[in-house]
Amino acid sequence: MAVNRHSDAAAPVRSAGPVSIWFRRHVETATGSLGRLARQPFASLMIVLVIGITLALPAALNLIIKNAAAVSGAWDDALDFSVFLDRQLTLSEAEGLAQLIRQRADVEAVTLVSADDALLEFKQQSGFGDAMDQLSHNPLPHTLVVRPSPANTGQSMILLREELANLPETELVQVDTEWVQRFHAILDIVRQAIFIGGVLLAAAIIVIIGNTIRLDIQNRRDEIEVTKLIGASNAFVRRPFLWTGFWYGLLGGLLAIALVQYGIYLLQPPVARLAGLYQSGAAVLTFDLAEVGTIIGIGVGLGLVGSWFAAARHMRRIEPR
Repeated sequence: MAVNRHSDAAAPVRSAGPVSIWFRRHVETATGSLGRLARQPFASLMIVLVIGITLALPAALNLIIKNAAAVSGAWDDALDFSVFLDRQLTLSEAEGLAQLIRQRADVEAVTLVSADDALLEFKQQSGFGDAMDQLSHNPLPHTLVVRPSPANTGQSMILLREELANLPETELVQVDTEWVQRFHAILDIVRQAIFIGGVLLAAAIIVIIGNTIRLDIQNRRDEIEVTKLIGASNAFVRRPFLWTGFWYGLLGGLLAIALVQYGIYLLQPPVARLAGLYQSGAAVLTFDLAEVGTIIGIGVGLGLVGSWFAAARHMRRIEPR
């Protein structure tokens, strides 16, 4: 007798795999931890504010350094040598000398600024155009702007300057690199100070979150004892506190970014006015995606570290009676 197979027969129910169970439990725990924070908004807001302001301080200082480095990037021309030629030298002779210097291995580029071009630029930028028109002759010489090769060392730069100054066509060699070097040295010192301060502030965040989690553990001591009494492990009991630290760090990181961005918004009008006075298109740089991710990641990491230390330390002291 043939057995009839019904197409509408119920398929066997498959139990969820271990990965699905693990993921579902974490989602439930994360949602429950966030709900617990929402049920005590004032206390949660105070913790998030402290974390956000603490993270915003080094983030804002780092952004200042970023803008200062961007501005100083436009000062690379200060590393060039300005070779002022003899006033008796003709334009064709100056071009020949520029071509000769370009052939040097320690020179990357040479730009010739004729006396007429230099005078025109001076008139436009100095505001003394009418006064300069009264001059009977052009007092400015032809100038060579020599950019040294990046392969030069400090000693070879000094040697290049001396050789350019000893040329018979040279009147004066002007280079002022010391102030640029001092500025970059100051930026390096500030970067180190920000790093040290950031480490100290990170330790403060860990202490704050750890102390908050410790108080939460003490308030839920009876609940933890009952949970352990029915067989829950320390890892299971610790999970909601880790998610609480995660939410503190995440919200604190987002708040830090919002605070710094609001500060940038307030600074943009005065910076635009200052840039207009100097006829510059400079603008305040903000965070890129990598920096945003770094700040949020640091906040989350500190939240997890602080909550884990507190939970691991105090969880072992709570056992069913």
